[in-house]
Amino acid sequence: MRPTFLFSALAASAFLSVAATTGHAQIATPTSADSTKRASTTLKRVLIADSIRSRRAYTVRRTSSATRTSTLLRDVPQSATIITQALIADQGMQSMADVVRYIPGITMALGEGHRDAPTIRGNSSTADFFIDGIRDDAQYFRDIYNIERVEALKGSNAMVFGRGGGGGVLNRVTKNAQWTPTRVTTLTGGNFNQRRATLDVGQGVTSVLAARLNGLYEHSANFRQASDNERVGINPTAALMLGRTLIRLGYEFYNDRRVVDRGIPSLNGAPSPTPISTFFGDPDASHSTLSAHAVASTIDHQIWKGNATIDGLQLRNRSRFMRYDKFYQNIFPGAVDASATTVQLSGYNNGTDRTNLFNQTDITSTISRGALRQTLLVGADLGTQQTDNVRRTGYFGAAGSNIMTLNVPFASPMRATPAEFRQSTTDANNRTTLTTQAVYAQNQIEVGPHVQAILGLRLDRLNVDFTNKRTGARLSRADNLASPRAGIVIKPAQPVSIYGTYSVSFLPSSGDQFSSLTVTTRTLEPEQFTNREVGIKWDAVPDLTLTAAAYRLDRTNTTAPDPTNPAIIVQTGAQRTTGWELGITGALTSRWQIAGGFANQTVRITSRTAAAAPGQRVALVPRNTVSLWNRVQVTRRLGAGIGIVHQDRMFAAIDNSVTLPAFTRADAAAFVTLTRTLRAQLNIENLLDTRYYATAHSNNNIMPGSPRMIRVALHITP
Repeated sequence: MRPTFLFSALAASAFLSVAATTGHAQIATPTSADSTKRASTTLKRVLIADSIRSRRAYTVRRTSSATRTSTLLRDVPQSATIITQALIADQGMQSMADVVRYIPGITMALGEGHRDAPTIRGNSSTADFFIDGIRDDAQYFRDIYNIERVEALKGSNAMVFGRGGGGGVLNRVTKNAQWTPTRVTTLTGGNFNQRRATLDVGQGVTSVLAARLNGLYEHSANFRQASDNERVGINPTAALMLGRTLIRLGYEFYNDRRVVDRGIPSLNGAPSPTPISTFFGDPDASHSTLSAHAVASTIDHQIWKGNATIDGLQLRNRSRFMRYDKFYQNIFPGAVDASATTVQLSGYNNGTDRTNLFNQTDITSTISRGALRQTLLVGADLGTQQTDNVRRTGYFGAAGSNIMTLNVPFASPMRATPAEFRQSTTDANNRTTLTTQAVYAQNQIEVGPHVQAILGLRLDRLNVDFTNKRTGARLSRADNLASPRAGIVIKPAQPVSIYGTYSVSFLPSSGDQFSSLTVTTRTLEPEQFTNREVGIKWDAVPDLTLTAAAYRLDRTNTTAPDPTNPAIIVQTGAQRTTGWELGITGALTSRWQIAGGFANQTVRITSRTAAAAPGQRVALVPRNTVSLWNRVQVTRRLGAGIGIVHQDRMFAAIDNSVTLPAFTRADAAAFVTLTRTLRAQLNIENLLDTRYYATAHSNNNIMPGSPRMIRVALHITP
């Protein structure tokens, strides 16, 4: 399917959805002023009570992301951790790296100092990000100023989310316009020159129209030399209620400028013993800029109200257009010589322009006959992505020099290093167009109060057209993917769910960014991710959830050199993740909230890949991780928080030659209500000032953890 036809299909789908709404839209007219007043008063009280409770709660009871239907979280046969707005606010989270710190089984890599790069159940990716269920796969640091909650859905997820999602996905749910009044301004400052302000205001404008605005401005540094980051975000949204139709519209502008910092090198198999603030390279030549625009719409429409057997027919149509303009340039450390006298620097820059357009349409209905209840879903997912990518290598010395590395003193590695950036013989200058057409169907079955099952299948058609602008060569590949999902839930008692699940995802051999295609890779089969999992979820009390899961995830069809002829590529490489995890979230008492988890994982290469031999441990996967956060409301005006994060040692790269040591870190917080409209919050990260190394991108790009960091925030709610 060509892009022109695909755009026509998207437009037609949106037009049909809107046409359906106009045919059935009705606006209720009150019969008297008194009845209107009574109804609005009751509705206002309920909405405000629910809103206040949701802002304070660490638990979420239902989600529509995991199954595309509104489902109790305990009845989803899948491990899921949801970080709510209350937990985000209490810990002062600002980034996705902050969020995953309290999610078992996920670590965040350094990402070359300019992008989010999670490793989920041993599978690293930069593309398994979603926003309101729609793919957000560009490479950048995501802020959470406009996020209601973050959902980590673990295990292979292609049935719901499409290609990729081998280890899991991270879905951000945005703050949308509501009729409940919202007015919050937050001003944050701290050591290392932290300065940040956010705005969240909104309310119902009329009985059918609501509006909301979220905003962000930040200009901060951190403990690293020459660090600097400036971010701006603006996100207005609107909601329109027309009878049985709810329409949501939103636009976001997001701009991020920062110094690209790739950390410190290793020495003798461990992080080098340099001061943790030391910058390696040239900060003036290491910078990143992102400018992103997004326009989104969601239409929820009740096509038919239903009858005693069929609980109506619901339509949901989501569209999202995104434009990313990303550029980064860096001069960064390589190997340190054996005597720790010099360190090698190299550099490059990369520019990426990407345009995404996605449209999803779901139709759902619930059919009940006696003890049998079925929730049926059918849908289509259409999308197109166009990416232009240019890379240039840094050369040191006189103009026209071919010297690509520079040795500088290890004791003083931050220095001006004039470099000329130009294309080498292997640097990319590409254009990639990816089109996606998918259909899917799912049935959620309930047999009485004790047995549930879910069966789903997604069929994807992916077309990749790749142009090498340097040579004029054009390549293409087409993949037809079938992604099944099956799960069963046994409920021995109403608050307890015991589940088993099987799911499969695929990733075509073009990388998760589809940024390269060769004569060889265009012929390879897609990589396959197969997840098997069993678990239990228990709502011990109404506001406290306990979970446990054990799983095995196999990654197959990865590339490897032929044992008899290393010049030939074969698809015999394989990797296996085995693990188990525990989670606790919610309120132990009316004054004590808790969120935590434990994960034990082993991820090994089971059959030689292009990167490693059998038995090698996958990078950035600690054997054990533990996180536990507590918030206690001491008095009506005073609250306190304490958190512990522990992480076992892990390898910086797949060759297992550099180890990042295990660490335990403590965090703390205090919350004070000063007046009816003013609250103060103190967050202390790394309370005991522990020296540790949080993550890496390679053996010589290791990021130290921050020393004690203090932030004070004022929340103004007029």
